[in-house]
Amino acid sequence: MSNRQSFHLEKALADLESIVEELESGDLPLEKAMKKFEEGIKLTRSCQAALKEAEQKVEILLESAGGEELEDFDVEEED
Repeated sequence: MSNRQSFHLEKALADLESIVEELESGDLPLEKAMKKFEEGIKLTRSCQAALKEAEQKVEILLESAGGEELEDFDVEEED
C-alpha cells in the first residue's frame, strides 16, 4: 500500500473487534463509549480504504495478466 505503509489491516481489525466488544459490554460511561465509537468509525473507514486499494491493485494485475474480470464476492451472514 503506497500511502498507507504504516497501516496494518490485521491490527486495525483486531482493534475494531476489541472496541465492539467493549461497546457491547455496556459497562462504559457514555463519554468513553462515544470516544470508542468514534475510534471505531475511523478504523472502519481506514479498513475500507485499504481494502478498496487492494481491490484496485488486484483489478490492475488481472487486467495486465489477461483481462479477467473480478466477480462479486458474496459474504454469508452468520446468525
